[in-house]
Amino acid sequence: MAESRDALTELVQQHVGKHTGTSKMSVTAFLQKAVDPDSGYRPSNGLIGKIVRGQSYGINPELIGAIAAGLDLPRSIVAAAAHLQLIGYEAAELEGEAPAELMKRLDVEPGEPERAVAERWASEASQ
Repeated sequence: MAESRDALTELVQQHVGKHTGTSKMSVTAFLQKAVDPDSGYRPSNGLIGKIVRGQSYGINPELIGAIAAGLDLPRSIVAAAAHLQLIGYEAAELEGEAPAELMKRLDVEPGEPERAVAERWASEASQ
């Protein structure tokens, strides 16, 4: 059974932080690069601080684009992290491309929480 994951938060925390080393960049350095190429949206210092500290925040397409640019990752990987954080994945969805790459990065397997969400949606759609 997969644990509940704040996958987008974890992805940012892997690369951005207060205590930077060779594998991390500072929040300031991240913010300079974090611009959604489609909308020009730039997240605030406060929002990135919330993400790095693991606090609650809203996710939208512009934030996904900005984080992808800031981390130099494909947008599809960051979008997969947001998907996992918000609704999870079924095992069949994890066989290739961005979701599979994300799961490798986060070292997670799908489980019952993801199945429950998918079943609820299927039930609601058939009504």
